[in-house]
Amino acid sequence: MTVASGVSEEIKPESVSLCPLGTGAVPEQPELLCIFGTGDLGRSLGLCLLQSGYRVVYGSRRPHSCGPLPQGAQVMSHAAAALSARLIFMCVHREHYGFLGTMAPHLEGKVLVDLSNNLKKGMYQEANAIYLQSLVPGAAVVKGLNTLSAWALQNGLLAGKQVYLCGNSAEAKQSVAEMATKLGLTVLDKGSLSAARELEDFPLRLFPEWRLPLRVAIGLTAFFFFYLLIRDVIYAYVEKKKDISYRIMVSLANKVFPIVSLIMLSLCYLPGVIAAFLQLYRGTKYRRFPDWLDRWMLCRKQMGLLALGFAFLHAIHTFIIPIRYAVRHKLISRVVDEMKNNKTTPFYFDNEEAWATDSFYVLGILGFFLYVLLGLTSLPSVGGSLSWREFSFIQSKLGHLTLLICTAHGYIYGWNKFLSPATYKWYTPPGYMLCLVVPTVVLVLKTLLLFPCVDRTLTRIRQGWERTQPREELDEIKATNL
Repeated sequence: MTVASGVSEEIKPESVSLCPLGTGAVPEQPELLCIFGTGDLGRSLGLCLLQSGYRVVYGSRRPHSCGPLPQGAQVMSHAAAALSARLIFMCVHREHYGFLGTMAPHLEGKVLVDLSNNLKKGMYQEANAIYLQSLVPGAAVVKGLNTLSAWALQNGLLAGKQVYLCGNSAEAKQSVAEMATKLGLTVLDKGSLSAARELEDFPLRLFPEWRLPLRVAIGLTAFFFFYLLIRDVIYAYVEKKKDISYRIMVSLANKVFPIVSLIMLSLCYLPGVIAAFLQLYRGTKYRRFPDWLDRWMLCRKQMGLLALGFAFLHAIHTFIIPIRYAVRHKLISRVVDEMKNNKTTPFYFDNEEAWATDSFYVLGILGFFLYVLLGLTSLPSVGGSLSWREFSFIQSKLGHLTLLICTAHGYIYGWNKFLSPATYKWYTPPGYMLCLVVPTVVLVLKTLLLFPCVDRTLTRIRQGWERTQPREELDEIKATNL
């Protein structure tokens, strides 16, 4: 390929070769695709296209000094590259779209795929794709693939990844969709180009499904931290003149983490119970749930993962308790006192206390195991390999069993303290009592739903039965009787 004035000659077809049968047929050439922009995104996209069997040509302002490009790709000026391909990917920022106005004749009838994003929402009055369409009215602009990063393209992390397309030309969108499918992507059509603003805002979202669970988790953590700080540390300092502030880092934290974990786990299953009772009350499944309940149900997975995270923190803090300075000092002091006094502390065996302690630890270990199992099945790679019945069994039945075991773990912890006046410092209940309220309510309500008469009615409703017939059916029955 020769280059003159920054523009190469038109790309010529490969030389004709005879087929094995000697028919002289010309082998079909791979489709040629054009990319405007030789930055990280453009180079990464070009590499993926080449690996998928396409030919790639780049359009650049400086064809001779645009840096290293994927092996097998060609580079030309924008005008020459645009004339050589029908499908053109715009891997340049919106502020550099100005040159396209002068290229409108070269882009007539082309399909322009706009991959641009903005730094923040509402940065421009109109969407980038709509602005691009106004610059080249003779081209068919498709907004899409803008949720793909250069890193994902370079590392081949595209299999099954969902991308969105929108545009006014169904034929143009079909061309882009076929190309995206060959890359291993899953395509979702979002309609006309008016949806471009929504697509451009997708990459700017920062963990939208995690916001509510994180707020709940942070709120619960802050509340119980200060609540237990007052009950344990400040109470000991005011009433007993003892400074036990050193317990804040480990002991106090190790009380907060399991409390928040258990409440977050119960909040995963509470919306499902509420939804079931709403359906029973309404006698139909065809009425929408309130918006707050819909939003709550959509973030149950995130709440469960946060609950698992707090459970991990609880387990780690429990393991480090024996190596803490205060514990080691207390143990060494006891040993020294026994040696000085030549007296061994007698061992008193309490069968009831032993049973409670061992049950407490066993339920904690079993509950944590089921916690991890629930977390693993929530991973797409694991959950995707399960049938719907298997996934439902683990997330629902084993999930409620996990909640039951962890709740029993909390009850056994304070089984002999609930009625003791010393437990209520400044007339306030301990944290573990407060954390048992929500899971107990969830388990009681779930038990009511398991009664045969209730479960049978709920199953019929979820299969489409309605307690009251629609007005249209009543009118038909009346007309038939007349």
